Amino acid sequence: MPRLMGVDIPNDKQIQYSLTYLYGVGLHTAREACEKLGIDPKRPARDLGEDEVSRLAALLERDYTVEGPLRRQLTQNISRLREVKCYRGVRHRLGLPVRGQRTKTNARTRKGPRKTVAGKKGVKDLR
Repeated sequence: MPRLMGVDIPNDKQIQYSLTYLYGVGLHTAREACEKLGIDPKRPARDLGEDEVSRLAALLERDYTVEGPLRRQLTQNISRLREVKCYRGVRHRLGLPVRGQRTKTNARTRKGPRKTVAGKKGVKDLR
């Protein structure tokens, strides 16, 4: 199994699909990187030589923001929004949807499982 930037990429898949196991590398970026280095993207990843693996790692590190630096950058962006207390930062802090989605229904991914309120039967209790 070739190892790129601390991630094991699968042997049996084509190089273009194996590279997508890296955080921040999609299919377009993987194909672009293979094209820049003159590597056939349809070859299985097990056929990569040591020099090709090192060239790929150097290219990804130099030209693209991937793995650790990308995660760090995203975390810093979110923490900056929280610090300046803008609307998006407040939504991140409260664990609510950030991009304007409704929260009356749905939004369960961000809000977590339902919290049932006891003693809330309906209109009949008002009589």
